[in-house]
Amino acid sequence: MANSPSDAELIARYDGRVPRYTSYPTAPHFSTTIDAGAYGRWLEAVPAGANVSLYLHVPFCDRLCLYCGCNTAVVRHEAPKRAYARHLVEEIGLVAARLGRRATVTQVHWGGGTPTCLPEDCLTGIMDHIRRDFAVAPDAEVAIEIDPTSLTAAGLDALKLMGVTRASLGVQDFDLRVQEAIGRHQSFEQTQCCAEGLRRLGVTSLNLDLIYGLPFQTEESVARTARQSLALRADRVAVFGYAHVPWMKKHQALIQDETLPGPAARFAQTGIIRRILVEEGGYLAAGLDHFALPSDAMGQAAQAQALHRSFQGYTTDAAPVLIGLGASAIGALPQGYVQNATAVPAYNAAIAHGEFAVARGVALSADDRLRRGVIDAIMCDLAADIPDELLEDAAALVPLAEDGLVQWDGRRVTVTERGRPFLRNAAAVFDAYLQRSSAALRHSAAV
Repeated sequence: MANSPSDAELIARYDGRVPRYTSYPTAPHFSTTIDAGAYGRWLEAVPAGANVSLYLHVPFCDRLCLYCGCNTAVVRHEAPKRAYARHLVEEIGLVAARLGRRATVTQVHWGGGTPTCLPEDCLTGIMDHIRRDFAVAPDAEVAIEIDPTSLTAAGLDALKLMGVTRASLGVQDFDLRVQEAIGRHQSFEQTQCCAEGLRRLGVTSLNLDLIYGLPFQTEESVARTARQSLALRADRVAVFGYAHVPWMKKHQALIQDETLPGPAARFAQTGIIRRILVEEGGYLAAGLDHFALPSDAMGQAAQAQALHRSFQGYTTDAAPVLIGLGASAIGALPQGYVQNATAVPAYNAAIAHGEFAVARGVALSADDRLRRGVIDAIMCDLAADIPDELLEDAAALVPLAEDGLVQWDGRRVTVTERGRPFLRNAAAVFDAYLQRSSAALRHSAAV
């Protein structure tokens, strides 16, 4: 384009706060009108032949990382962990009973927190109960998030017994100054040792998580981390922007604002990481912030426009039902979304009484479904055909098209490569909730 705007101009125009669109409507629009009773009815209505995915949230860690935005807390005593594990088992039973069958499970994802901080027998015991109450498909993906600094030999043995097929290693950054600022000390050697142990275990897919926008990060430091990560030859790499929200996560206030890179520096950092992964590592870009080797299922799905998006980010799993287990876990069913109580005591109390711990959710309207289809297509495929009902909203695509971020022919929108970092802005055009309230203040920066 003859008058193509500079990166600085694009950042100034589009670096607002927009959702990550792991759901639509997004979590700030969930309400208490959807409760445990509604959830039970929704489970009973799941079609007999529908596959399901399971997400288990473990809200415990052995250390507090200052950048973390997850629902977790440092818990070092074993007793509360074992109590929580018992309630997870009970919740699994409650869900299975309400479904009324051993539903086929195509994916099990353990997230947190640090799931491997549970005692090893708790991890294996929970998986045993899942296999008892559900029909776990022979080719089901069993994924777990791991802190490489705390995985022991006993932990590796437990992962093998659990049948883990994919592991996600938190890296964030290998720079010592950055690690000091975020309270997460982790050497490349520790990470490499963990990766090698997992591969010997038989884990067939390895993920790495990198973060840009952390305190003291520079273009040079993120480039070093990205190149070090290439040596681990992960099948997938996720590259997230640090979301500094100290008004929501109080511990983030320990990170000084003046140490954080500004919008232009963040934009440059993500661009450098992207170039290294694609040009030097041979990865394929998948959606907004994921990269996968061409041999990996996610890389193949991205090429085939068969990606899906859930609360765990991008996935290849197409199950129509996602069941969230544990405190704060979110489930997605054909009727809508549900979220368990965030606080562990409230979650434990509900399950101990034989009740679902759902605290809020949202039922999908016809308009929600229409908009969700478009938003998901933009986020996953970088393209969407716009239905007649949303053409009025689509007029807001014109400025993005003039800036070279999308191509818009009046019917179909396609996000350009230059527009990929602004993918969420294109999706936000079709978000009917975003402009109705102050909820945008609760989202992270777009870049």
